[in-house]
Amino acid sequence: MVVAVRFGTDGIRGRASDEITVDLAYRLGRAVASVFSVPVYVGYDTRESSPALAAAVLAGLRDGAATGVNLGYFTTPGVAVIAQRRQGVGVVVSASHNPYYDNGLKVLGVGGAKLDHATEAAVESALNVAEGAPLAHFDEVAIDEAAEREYLAHLRGLAPTDLSSLSLVLDCANGAASHVAPALFTSTGARVRTIHDQPDGRNINEGSGSTDVASLIEEVRASGADLGLALDGDADRLIAVDAEGTVRDGDDLMVLFALDRAARGTLGGGVVVTSMSNLGLFRALDEAGVEVEETDVGDRNVLLALEERSWILGAEQSGHVIFRDLAPTGDGLLTGLLLAELIVRRGPLAELAGAAWRRVPQELFSVSLEHFSDDVVQELFNELLAFYGVDRADVRLLVRPSGTEPVVRIMIEALNAEFVEAFSERLKSLYGT
Repeated sequence: MVVAVRFGTDGIRGRASDEITVDLAYRLGRAVASVFSVPVYVGYDTRESSPALAAAVLAGLRDGAATGVNLGYFTTPGVAVIAQRRQGVGVVVSASHNPYYDNGLKVLGVGGAKLDHATEAAVESALNVAEGAPLAHFDEVAIDEAAEREYLAHLRGLAPTDLSSLSLVLDCANGAASHVAPALFTSTGARVRTIHDQPDGRNINEGSGSTDVASLIEEVRASGADLGLALDGDADRLIAVDAEGTVRDGDDLMVLFALDRAARGTLGGGVVVTSMSNLGLFRALDEAGVEVEETDVGDRNVLLALEERSWILGAEQSGHVIFRDLAPTGDGLLTGLLLAELIVRRGPLAELAGAAWRRVPQELFSVSLEHFSDDVVQELFNELLAFYGVDRADVRLLVRPSGTEPVVRIMIEALNAEFVEAFSERLKSLYGT
């Protein structure tokens, strides 16, 4: 019996071979073929399980009478761009920032856009009634080699600035951008050093990329670089490191891009952020007269809110930054280009961020879903509120299940740094986080 599959916040994700299987990938190909009548562009990241899963998707598309195009190792936003430029849809085999032993399947709608809820439901329904895979392994399909060149040329067309005055360090997370990112930034004239760009199937995101920037900080400081850029496994996120070695996340980038665009008259309305964004961001943008809409976590939620408001700019603290006038989804490579261009125009990142806003003390935790108790967390929160006499308007507690991992995310922030520190220490003692 086939177990019904449901899409999470970012497609289907789980353990490769156990949950994300060749059979599931094949059935997804059949499902996509039944829902869409345009070419389907399939790209995948550098996990050891990805090529076989992509081959199964392509076989399902073929058997469903759809035109499937193999893009090979390709970033998620790159697949979106190719789908947009060629007026097709996309399928991405990737678990983004997860460890190598996980994998995932994501469907992008016509033109590379995130699926709306109705279309996602249609694909989900078709997947759960699709025929199973006739084989345990499928032959790989020839790769469209022109697609990568098309994607690179597209990015350079969006950000043609000469970056020859900058020294950059790129952390490719041993992921899908390991070949593309160095070629792209070298083409700008920048002096480029690259780390974690040798994928072996198992080292994707391992001690590297946007979720672990320690080695990038070290390399930026040691080389005296102007800027460090860390991608994740599928390169839809970007975390920056300034010349002083300070991490600049999606909140920093959002404030800088929003203020810069507002000053140049290209903001096109307000901005969309998620509930994870720092309280200091809301205060800084409010003082600048920039309207902010808050949505649930997930770049699809940000995109939907942007579309509803006909706004352009949105971001998540994790490093998804969306320029809706330039790309159908968040693209770490595009974000990195635009950030470097901003620095060339306006000065060092540390100075820009320091002048733009002040971050409110904030801590983030991930607690195993198996051991988590919401009652315990809420009791701790209320106890410390009473002890410190903190005004609820000056503190935020966010508790939410992860959409991609079996954990609960907890965020605590407050104007009172002692409150945040006390909450954090007590939480660590409870859960060993």
